[in-house]
This record gives sequence, structure tokens and C-alpha cells, in this order.
Amino acid sequence: MATSGTTTFNLDLSDIIEEAYELCGLELRSGYEYKTARRALDLLFLEWQNRGLNLFTVETGTQTLTEGTLSYTLDSNVLDIIEAFIRTDADDTSKQTDQTLRRISVSEYAHISNKLNKGKPSLFYFDRNISTPAIKLWSSPDGNATYTLVYYYVKKIEDTGNVGTNNTAVPTRYLPCMTYGLAYNIACKNNDALQKVPMIKQKYEELWNDVSDADRERASVRFVPFNNHI
Repeated sequence: MATSGTTTFNLDLSDIIEEAYELCGLELRSGYEYKTARRALDLLFLEWQNRGLNLFTVETGTQTLTEGTLSYTLDSNVLDIIEAFIRTDADDTSKQTDQTLRRISVSEYAHISNKLNKGKPSLFYFDRNISTPAIKLWSSPDGNATYTLVYYYVKKIEDTGNVGTNNTAVPTRYLPCMTYGLAYNIACKNNDALQKVPMIKQKYEELWNDVSDADRERASVRFVPFNNHI
């Protein structure tokens, strides 16, 4: 049996919008409709970010720590911190060690009486400022070793952009869910497609549940004992 031998199928932005309109039983006719569909797709990506963690948005960051500096500004692309740890003597294969940092709330951080206390950091608070997110450590790094902050973070999903031939920065396995999600947003704004809204919404949620479940971490859950002493 002859097959294509390829696994490169993808849809560019124009194809995704056209497919979404067809799911609504509509025809894409004007530049304005294309513009509003692109805006609706960007809003869909923001909705996905609010739905929870997706592995394709997880990346690793590093930051060399400076003695006495407890706050470090991160890239504006950082949406949240999943996990962080302190790496000691990162360039020495015989001495390198990693120590997990415990995340605390803004209230817990605010109640630390001496934030300038020096030592090996053991706690962190993530300041989710829109333009300048930052990670704040306690204790403030001492000079007894070379410390590197290593963290896993959730990045923002890239915007669609203005070029119709662009591909989205989303894995292709999300395309069915993406097209139905966009179709739902389009149908909600178009009187000729309102009768299809319940069906499209149901299918969208089914596809979302399928793809988000497939995109979850398969490793065993690790529980970290809570320590209330700071």
C-alpha cells in the first residue's frame, strides 16, 4: 500500500480562518471579516492560557545570582513559574548540586521580617507584573558559593500576526481544537450561524479535553512537605 511518507501537515493562518468559517456554514468574503477572525483567534489563545498548563508553553530559564540581590526581573514573555531551584557551582561537574525552592505567596513574602538576610536562597515569590515580571528570593544570596537560579516557566502564546501565510506557534495536534474554538467565537458574532453555536461549542470542548489531556505530564506526582517556618 502506497502512502505519502510525510508527516508535515499544517495550516497557515488563512487556512485556519477559512476552515473556521466553513464550520459555521459561512463564507469568508471581506478583509474586515478576516481581521476580526484574526482578533478572535488571539483572544482564543488568551483563553487557553487561562485554562491551565500546556506543556508546549513550558521552557527553561536561568539567572546567575548576585550576592545581596534578592529581586530579578524576568522577560515579559514569562506568564508563570512552575518550579525553581538553586544550582550551586554550575560549572563544576564534581560539586554541582540542585536545591528546590519553595514558592510562597505575596502575603508570606511580605511577612518575612528581614528580607536582606543573607544565605542560600530557599524560598521564592513570583511577582506577576504585566510588563516586568520578577522573581524575589529569600534568603538574599550570600557570597559563599556561585549560585544559579534555574526555573521552568510558562511562556505566553505568540500572537497570530498580520501575515496570512504565518503558522501559529502552536503544535499541529491543536489544529482541530483551534479551528472549532475559532468557529465558536465567529458563530457567536454572526446571526446566520447562531443556531450552530451549541454544536460547535460542544465539539470544541470535547477536542480541548482530548488535546489538553494528551499534553499533560505523564510522570508520577511529587509531593513536597510543607514547612511553615521561615
